[in-house]
This record gives sequence, C-alpha cells and structure tokens, in this order.
Amino acid sequence: MPSDNNSKSFLTAKKFLGKEVEIVFDRPLGSKHPKFGFVYEVNYGYLEGVRAPDGEDLDAYYLGTHQVLQKARGVVRAIIHRLDDDDDKLVVTPENVLMTDDQIKQAINFQERWFKYQIIR
Repeated sequence: MPSDNNSKSFLTAKKFLGKEVEIVFDRPLGSKHPKFGFVYEVNYGYLEGVRAPDGEDLDAYYLGTHQVLQKARGVVRAIIHRLDDDDDKLVVTPENVLMTDDQIKQAINFQERWFKYQIIR
C-alpha cells in the first residue's frame, strides 16, 4: 500500500512515537459516537493542546485497559496512519502493556474498519 509519510497529520503524530503522553478522553469506553452512533470499544481521546490538521486536538486510542477513564498517561506505541484521510491517530498503552499489530487492529476495528490505514511503529 502506498503511503504519504509526509502528510501533516503523520508528521504531527510521529513526534510522539515512543514518548509518554497524557490523554483526555472525550469518548470513553462504551460511549456512542455523536454523529455515526457506533460504540467506542476502547477509551478514545486526544492530546490536549496538540493541534492536528483538522483543527482539533490530536486523537488517540488508549488500549490495554477495560476501565472507563477520564484521563490517563501512557506510552505512544504506534500511529494509525490513515491512507485515505489526513487524520492519523496515536495508539497509547499503559507503560507495562505491549500489543502486537494484530491486537491493535482488533481493538480499533470498531472505527477504523471504514478506512485504509497502516500501523506505523
């Protein structure tokens, strides 16, 4: 699959790969998407104050826990690099949680199934 690793979204997300970050969750585990109605199967939020190309804060999936959270710290393990949309997402886990690409794909499928993407580490 060809990839645009120079997209604004990717270049923003890439700065955080391997770093510890704090995520604020505006769509916690079990909540519904406000427009499309699907249920978030993981905590989903953003890095406060880090602007993505869409004008919103940089989005992040928080994997490796099944608790509903408001905020959490973790390590950016990967980037969901969308190939058909300039809106990449961070994959963040608690420090002691490692996941394979297949585990990540399974966890984010509820939303990413509508997009072509690569997992970048």
